[in-house]
Amino acid sequence: MSTVQLLIAGFGGQGVLFAGKFIAYKGLLENKEISWLPSYGPEMRGGTANCSVIVSDTPVGSPIVSTPDVLMVMNLPSLDKYEDAVVLGGKIFVDSTLIDRKVQRTDVDAFYIPATKLAKDAGIPTLANMIMVGKMIKETGIISFDEIEGALKKVVSAKRAELLDYNLKALETGFNYAD
Repeated sequence: MSTVQLLIAGFGGQGVLFAGKFIAYKGLLENKEISWLPSYGPEMRGGTANCSVIVSDTPVGSPIVSTPDVLMVMNLPSLDKYEDAVVLGGKIFVDSTLIDRKVQRTDVDAFYIPATKLAKDAGIPTLANMIMVGKMIKETGIISFDEIEGALKKVVSAKRAELLDYNLKALETGFNYAD
């Protein structure tokens, strides 16, 4: 891997920015060059949210991701908006619980993960984002799955330490999901 540009998009409140921050911290712990750029609408919860993450072996020149290698979408408006921007041969990860259409392009790899349903069934209903991240890690290798707990400890605040194990469970659920 030299440079991978990732775009994560969905509604505010779905953990889009948290997912991007986790990937960025994990990349830092692996001594990668990182850029993390959050963006959200004025409404926050329920509004649009997206996060650009660049993981590279060389310094990152710009934090802007206009043509992602990897797209992770948590809602239909995000798939509609960003599907065409993905590079030829890129990968698109879709929360198929919330998005009922297939990726239209045939020149990309599409992965359909019922993340919201899996999260609910596992008793971690707010962690569909991390299930998606787990699957994305497995399919892209953008970061290693080894020692993920160290990165989680960086992004899960001390006052929410009880959520550490739930996030770990969500990542493992996504990583082990076979579609």
